[in-house]
Amino acid sequence: MKKIFVLIFLFGIQVNFISCSKDNDNNTTESLEEKTMLNVSYGNDPLQKYDLYLPADRSSNKTKVIVLVHGGGWTGGDKADMDFFIPYIKLRHPDHAIVNVNYVLADMDTPAFPNQFLDVDAIINKLTAEKDELQILPEFAMIGASAGAHISLMYDYVYDNDDQVKVVGDIVGPTDFTDPFYSENPNFPALMAALVDESAYPPGTNYAEVLSPALRVTNDSSPTLLFYGNTDPLVPLTNGTTLNAALNNSQIDHSFTVYEGGHGDWAPNDIENMKEQLSTAVDTYLGVD
Repeated sequence: MKKIFVLIFLFGIQVNFISCSKDNDNNTTESLEEKTMLNVSYGNDPLQKYDLYLPADRSSNKTKVIVLVHGGGWTGGDKADMDFFIPYIKLRHPDHAIVNVNYVLADMDTPAFPNQFLDVDAIINKLTAEKDELQILPEFAMIGASAGAHISLMYDYVYDNDDQVKVVGDIVGPTDFTDPFYSENPNFPALMAALVDESAYPPGTNYAEVLSPALRVTNDSSPTLLFYGNTDPLVPLTNGTTLNAALNNSQIDHSFTVYEGGHGDWAPNDIENMKEQLSTAVDTYLGVD
């Protein structure tokens, strides 16, 4: 009788163990549905919001993140300006998350620098802190247009202390404010003064230098893709060549593509070529294992 009781007891443990194992298996293999979260706040300002697109079957072991940063001269623009990228990214990179960000635009009371770089830092920190809840792996590609490219480059080259950004796409971004195109413009000093929070920098800081990504390249900078127009009236092609030379000198993986046209108003096939290059870079530097 005692032997029978022991056998029943052991059998019960075995059944319970198998049952729990099955439950655990179900939990670990349970797939997550695609999810969109619009206007997620990352600060107190109404502009401190982002849209987050989470893919199906995501996990904290593989789901890396593509960040889109709009342009607008640091004083305008909206994340909606980058919406045209989202269907393409979803098609080409269905296993990546996408974050389309707004940052606080500069005005008479709110300077752009360094606040807009710090906004990006707040977004990266929030996503990193919520990686388990969101089921993402906090490694990032940053794709910026115009002022957004400048912000993206500066964030990677200066503020990304934990090396979470793995590749940057620079679409007509200003990179060198010491360029005569800017420095010889009589209105430029006033513009720079309006954009900079002087209290955030040491006295005597040369703002044109410290805010120029081409002059902040180091051996730790991320691979960078450069896209410029040869007749751009807002950002001179020399800003592209200067950054290209700096990346060469620091032996950073990069590419430099020049299209016929101005500030992003390129032929449709050139736009497609740019998107294809960016997509290949995501596969190369931010691939899903």
